[in-house]
Amino acid sequence: MTLFAQSQKPPLAERMRPQSLHEFVGQEHLLGEGKILRTAIESDQLVSMILWGPPGVGKTTLARIIANETSSDFHAISAVTSGVADLRKIIKTAADNRFLGRRTILFIDEIHRFNKAQQDALLHSVEDGTLLLIGATTENPSFEVISALQSRCRIYKLESLTEKHLNTLVRRALETDEELKKLNIHLDSEAQIVLIKLGGGDARNTLTALDLASQLAQSDVSGLRMIDRPLIEEAMQRRTLLYDKKGEYHYDVISAFIKSVRGSDPDAAIYWLARMIESGEDPKFIARRLIILASEDIGNADPHALMVATSAFEAINVIGMPEGRIVLAQATTYLASAPKSNASYLAIDTAIQDIHNEMPGDVPLHLRNAPTKLMQDLKYGDGYKYPHDSGGFVEQDYFPRDAEKKVYYHPTENGVEQRIRERLLKLWPKRKR
Repeated sequence: MTLFAQSQKPPLAERMRPQSLHEFVGQEHLLGEGKILRTAIESDQLVSMILWGPPGVGKTTLARIIANETSSDFHAISAVTSGVADLRKIIKTAADNRFLGRRTILFIDEIHRFNKAQQDALLHSVEDGTLLLIGATTENPSFEVISALQSRCRIYKLESLTEKHLNTLVRRALETDEELKKLNIHLDSEAQIVLIKLGGGDARNTLTALDLASQLAQSDVSGLRMIDRPLIEEAMQRRTLLYDKKGEYHYDVISAFIKSVRGSDPDAAIYWLARMIESGEDPKFIARRLIILASEDIGNADPHALMVATSAFEAINVIGMPEGRIVLAQATTYLASAPKSNASYLAIDTAIQDIHNEMPGDVPLHLRNAPTKLMQDLKYGDGYKYPHDSGGFVEQDYFPRDAEKKVYYHPTENGVEQRIRERLLKLWPKRKR
């Protein structure tokens, strides 16, 4: 069978799409027995919701299952290709269904791509129950969904799939998919490990690579099509040459872009930026990633990086595209050329880990505020030394009394952070240890 002939069939990820909660893999924190979303589905006590999570974790599938489980009329659109006119048609259908006593579910993929006017058009129908909205987004709804719509929805955070989840899906595909069984596919153990690792918690990514590898595999004399590690790696490479601005492959390209900026290669970064722009990527998506990178990978080595990235995001909002490409190019080249440090990023993650692993200590009395006489009588604030009374710095203990005095922030010797390092060593000589 040729690749062209094989491509006429639905892709493996679509063929393996679960049809019921029983078949759904992952998201146990929401869909396990007795968990909040499963209970709402089974009791048919649903409210409009936004499913927020990375690609390939089942947002679209879950919306379809909810419609099936509740016998609802299901309409699916993409915010990339649909507008207010499409919404009005569906709302009209939903009103007719409501008159007949039937619920309508409207699923909007990439709801963060709707502008304010488009989101506003949903408000009345969601609020009065004409339709039940299920929005899907890879972006934080707090930033991309208007507050009025957020207040009318429950937000559920979906997580990346684990290796156990992906192994379950791969095994199920090999055992039950008729097309794979016709091809007499055998996936060796090493190839499966690589497939799962490269899948990155994304079911669609993983199944797409398996699908492509099965098409590339050649039959041996016994008719068996063996998929080994090199074939999986080739399938993954072919898959990443594609670019889907709707979300299937663009995470690979944004990853290459971010790693190029992190690696201080402005030329490679500009190449990947151009590829995203020419593929129609949302410029705000790119700008948001630059803001994160400015703190995660540059930090205090160049504090201006965060200002540049944030200003770029605001500029994109004002001028849009195609002129926005100039703004993105400026921010990209600045961040790529800046000195790098992840010291702040490591500091907060280490401190959070300690908070989870240790009993949090009480706030020392000398650090507590004392706005009332009772608090003053309890010695709140006693012994606190006001730094400005001593020229801006005075040594005192800011940790809980029994807590280990750890050094979380380790400034590098890169850029501005070298001066920060020198100053902290001067103020706190014990940091040298």
